[in-house]
Amino acid sequence: MNITTIIKGTAILALFLVALAFGSQNQELVTFSFLIAKGNFHLSTLLGLAFISGFAVCTLVSLWMQMKLKRQVKVLRKKLRKYEPNDEKPNKKASSKSVAVNKA
Repeated sequence: MNITTIIKGTAILALFLVALAFGSQNQELVTFSFLIAKGNFHLSTLLGLAFISGFAVCTLVSLWMQMKLKRQVKVLRKKLRKYEPNDEKPNKKASSKSVAVNKA
């Protein structure tokens, strides 16, 4: 885990806490119509649910795209290995050659 991940996670947590603080001050009841039914909810509850569901959808889409790209990299590496020369024994001249440097 690197420092940018920690900073991003801290920023997201801070924004969520600020949104929670503002949302808790707004206790207005609103009517929310589902496809089948209606319900009365606090506005802060609806905003929190919308935030969490949006975050979950974005996370799922991001993971799906990441898995798709990893699969594509795997296929491309397999194709690359097909076209690379097959050197089972390394060239002794290239690997055992050493250079001496004299500093004056």
